[in-house]
Amino acid sequence: MKLKVCGMKYVENIQQVAALQPDYLGFIFYDKSKRNFDGMIPELPKSIKKTGVFVNAKIDEVVSKIKQYNLQAVQLHGDESVNYINELKCLFERSRELEIIKVFGIKDKFDFDVLKPYLEVVDYFLFDTKGKERGGNGITFDWKVLEKYPFTKPFFLSGGIGLGEVKVLQSFLRKQESKYCYALDINSQFEIKAGLKSVDNIEKFKNEIKISTH
Repeated sequence: MKLKVCGMKYVENIQQVAALQPDYLGFIFYDKSKRNFDGMIPELPKSIKKTGVFVNAKIDEVVSKIKQYNLQAVQLHGDESVNYINELKCLFERSRELEIIKVFGIKDKFDFDVLKPYLEVVDYFLFDTKGKERGGNGITFDWKVLEKYPFTKPFFLSGGIGLGEVKVLQSFLRKQESKYCYALDINSQFEIKAGLKSVDNIEKFKNEIKISTH
């Protein structure tokens, strides 16, 4: 099971979290977010994929951030179309490998048919809790909805995941609906304040989930 820690903001904290070797570190490039990132990303282990999170950003802006920060993945958290994603991919397919993660919000039900057009153009889906904010709402959605997930495209599970969800997660990861769950995405439930993560709590979470997925 992969781990993504999202909403990073402070250099020293980025280094501390990176020492725990998560698979992805997320940096939010959205000026309406209290976790909006405009600083410097320190040198990270090559095993960690730097992920830029965007919400309905212009293609030029996304391209600029990819180049500026040498991003290895892009997480699209808005209403980005298939054409938008294709345009982005065409710009980078020859020069670098860029993972595309497309986010969809879920509350208590979801029409999985809306995913069909994206199956051929994204590497992963990310299922987050549908709420007031574009992510970082701090609440989980009903994971039973994923029992009806009809595709084999791997996905990230996100939305309000914290230490309090460990036992429920352990149960979920033993069920059929987690078969294509590729990664867990954590953010607000591990924060001391917006963008500043508790390293101890992330380490504890990582160890407990790791044990449960052996």
